[in-house]
Amino acid sequence: MKIRDFLFSLTVLVGLYSCNNNDNEQNGLVLQSHDENQMMDSLHAMSSRMDAMVPTKDPEIDFLKMMAMHHKGAINMAKVELESGKNEALKEIANKMTTDQQQEIKKINDILQTLSIDNSDPVFTTEQKNNMLKMDKNADAQPLTGDTDNDFATLMILHHQSATDNASAYLHHGNNDEIKEMATMMITMQTQEIIELSDWLKNNRR
Repeated sequence: MKIRDFLFSLTVLVGLYSCNNNDNEQNGLVLQSHDENQMMDSLHAMSSRMDAMVPTKDPEIDFLKMMAMHHKGAINMAKVELESGKNEALKEIANKMTTDQQQEIKKINDILQTLSIDNSDPVFTTEQKNNMLKMDKNADAQPLTGDTDNDFATLMILHHQSATDNASAYLHHGNNDEIKEMATMMITMQTQEIIELSDWLKNNRR
């Protein structure tokens, strides 16, 4: 199965979870308003920063700048999990995620210092924007419980999926071998974390 097909299937599964909202309420599950949810606050703050970024239309520069902000969003969400979560397996994922993405941010910043705008690809810019919009819309459709572990796993799946979507878009449009190697690694690592988070939700859904 191709990675994009796998990730689409996960989106459908998460969406089906959202559709079970009425059943959850009948079973006594109390949902939390998104405006009161700390994990969602971190995701919205990241989205606001990315929305404010003025694209250069150069895939190399825009991909790296967007991913640096995207990684910082993941780190902030992981911080909430580490401070308020209870599940040790998820905390281990959050710790690893923090370390990995801090290292990638440093590498991104190092590469950015060597680049200048020398390309224009509006199609990539549109794909990148649409991938972020899809993440926001999917996140806004999710039922959140206020349980940090549950909400971290739920929203991080969508966060990682948007990263892999953007990395895949870069592989189709970019021309820098070093950045392509980084994008490929992002897809591999974050797809594995999506699987781990999905397995946890399947077994521990609140």
